[in-house]
Amino acid sequence: MLVEKGIPLKFDAVIHQQEGPSDRFYFAGDYVDVAEIPSFYQYKWLANLQTWRKGFSKEESAFFWTTYVPMMEVIINRAAEEIDYEPVTEDGLNESKEYPTTGENQYNFRIVGDLYEVYVDGQWEEMTIKGVNMGMGKPGSFPGEAMISEEEYMRWFKQIGEMGANTIRVYTIHPPGFYRALKSYNEAHPDQPLYLFHGAWFNEESEVYEDTKDAFVDGNTIPFQEEMKMIVDVIHGDTRIDYTPGHAYGIYDVDVSDYVIGWIIGIEWYPHFVEETNDLHVDLGDYDGRFVRTEKAEAFEYWLAEQMDLVLSYEADHYGFVRPISFTNWVTTDLLTHPAEPNEEEDLVGIDPNVIKLKDEMEEVGQFASYHVYPYYPDFLNFEERYLEYTDHRGQPNNYAAYLEDLHEVHDIPVLIAEFGVPATRGKTHNNPFGWNQGHLTEDEQGEIVVSLFEDILYEGMMGGLIFTWQDEWFKRTWNTMEYDNPERRPFWSNPQTSEQQFGLMSFDRHKIRINGSPSEWEESVPLYDGGNELLDQVIVDHDETYLYVRIDLNDFEWSKDAFPVVLFDTIPDQGNEQIEGFDGLSLNNGIDFMMKLKGKESSSLLVDWYYDFFEYEYVHVHMMIDWDIDNPKPVRNTGVFNPIMYALNQALYIPSRDLHVDFEYYEAGELRFGIGDPDHEDYDSLADFYYNEELQMFEVRIPWLLLQFRDPSQREVIGDFYKDPYEFSQFVDGIQLAVLIVNEQDDSYEILDSLPALENGRFSEPLELYEWETWDEPLYEERLKQSYDFVKEAFQAVE
Repeated sequence: MLVEKGIPLKFDAVIHQQEGPSDRFYFAGDYVDVAEIPSFYQYKWLANLQTWRKGFSKEESAFFWTTYVPMMEVIINRAAEEIDYEPVTEDGLNESKEYPTTGENQYNFRIVGDLYEVYVDGQWEEMTIKGVNMGMGKPGSFPGEAMISEEEYMRWFKQIGEMGANTIRVYTIHPPGFYRALKSYNEAHPDQPLYLFHGAWFNEESEVYEDTKDAFVDGNTIPFQEEMKMIVDVIHGDTRIDYTPGHAYGIYDVDVSDYVIGWIIGIEWYPHFVEETNDLHVDLGDYDGRFVRTEKAEAFEYWLAEQMDLVLSYEADHYGFVRPISFTNWVTTDLLTHPAEPNEEEDLVGIDPNVIKLKDEMEEVGQFASYHVYPYYPDFLNFEERYLEYTDHRGQPNNYAAYLEDLHEVHDIPVLIAEFGVPATRGKTHNNPFGWNQGHLTEDEQGEIVVSLFEDILYEGMMGGLIFTWQDEWFKRTWNTMEYDNPERRPFWSNPQTSEQQFGLMSFDRHKIRINGSPSEWEESVPLYDGGNELLDQVIVDHDETYLYVRIDLNDFEWSKDAFPVVLFDTIPDQGNEQIEGFDGLSLNNGIDFMMKLKGKESSSLLVDWYYDFFEYEYVHVHMMIDWDIDNPKPVRNTGVFNPIMYALNQALYIPSRDLHVDFEYYEAGELRFGIGDPDHEDYDSLADFYYNEELQMFEVRIPWLLLQFRDPSQREVIGDFYKDPYEFSQFVDGIQLAVLIVNEQDDSYEILDSLPALENGRFSEPLELYEWETWDEPLYEERLKQSYDFVKEAFQAVE
């Protein structure tokens, strides 16, 4: 019938017509007939196609992903290329605003003494800086993908504002939604806006940087200068950035310049880069530019002055505006000398902000020094005797306040502590003598310490402080865990053993199972063993992006440090112990890689097969940083020995000012902590690993994936046999096999009282059950303000 009517049986799926400047695309058929369509909210599509895509189910039609989405990307990018935007005015300058002028330029922020001043309603008002840093990371993406949506930014700004903060700092250009959300938020809160310190990122990962170690080389300087110009255009809403991998892009048509309180350009400068630049340009002399000059500057300080002058001049020329300025600095390149520093690189060279001077009309606006200062690193902070003996305003010893006092004293310009904080994470990377450690802190402890550091910052005369950081960042790494995981997959799961990931005041961990003694959250979990034995009733296993969860239900059992459950894990095929030291007569069907002893509230731990002990491999056999008295040069398989799980904290040190030798430092990461792991519970302990409901006789345990040596749980990737192949020790598995024993311990000998599966003649009567899970590329997560947020809120709101 169609043929009879002249209707073709085949027709074009997509028809493109061009009419004048307009492109039209006609689609035949229902291209987006999928089970679920994500909600759309205030998306400007150019920078958010991937966010939109992630809202769909992974199982949808291959056609949709291989044909429809690529085609839409082409159409959208084509449209973006054709979109023009109007500059701020024809000559590129802002329309006149009611702000003071210095020379020919306007300004609405200035520095007077040690304080910032903001021009509001015709008068200058003093302001103490209290705020947060904000990166571009979120679960499921790297920061360079710029995947944070405008709605997320708006939600976060509201929470930051409610916390009492007045300032946000960013390190580089964010997607357009950031600036739209900031403008919208501030227009809705004119009496308490959020001001912005904007950074300009310097690329230290380029081949030019690696090859030259010279700031003045064009390949280092020109991209940095182009980035700074671009940022000036961005804050004035006057640019479009084309797609570049690893960089935010889109149309920037919102002017937020009224709220940009100052520039903080650059990064934490690598000391050898600074030193090499100085050595290559010894006779450079001083810089004398339009707004910036130097006095007795080293070459790198000359270069920084030149970059500061460029960004100030570019904004003045194009927008008739100037604002306070600084460059990023950190303790490693401060202008102090540290005789107690054991690492030469950490006190190799200094960058002195005092030698960089503003001139002419910029003198009215001002500059400031900007430092990242943490209480636990570099090491001199923990060993300088004068710092350890220093008494703070509370009458307590305080190495952090001692350093701040010295830092403030040597500066002729005001100082902003642009990063400070501690992480609320299970893992730990560095110790502080007063417990202000880089990790292994509860959320409560994080809040208490952050507030204490902020109080020290203000008491020692700084302009204020910016907490690092607002949100947790799953893509981050730390030196003592970076060899354990897969760097290409970090954003797809949460690793509480890596302290750098959990500095935030906001968490993304969803806590699928809340360790609180309630069985209600296990209702959808299928038992791995449902034996109904005399002592062991059932075993249930579950997981999320952060933990493997194990639940053990018992019958008529009195738990103690002598009578307790033991969980055996087979995580990697063809490896592990088939016997266990102290378990006489036990001959296992599987090689066991990990053994968990729930041995009372104070003595429980997770142990690793000696052959699979990655810590020993790294620090005894590879780096040879520990001299352990070991019978064999290398472990052998199937010894029956399980080791405590250790993580490194610091290499052996020599403190020159004290003639002090300090041993290699490490800690037991496999210790298990008893407590409530439910954020909504009044007794919440964010470091809790397990809980026992005595009435229900139910254990709940959560094990961070990295403790089981998963390089990437989202793809079921584990650390493989590193002794066999030290370069490619990665292996993919089908899941984890488990068994549970109930034992009675006497003098390091174990009597098995019950087991799942059952034992016959010292062997399991059936194969160990395999816990399997689907791989994922789109992690589930849940925003949650940590307990530390409330501590900061109280402290910030108390400061005018």
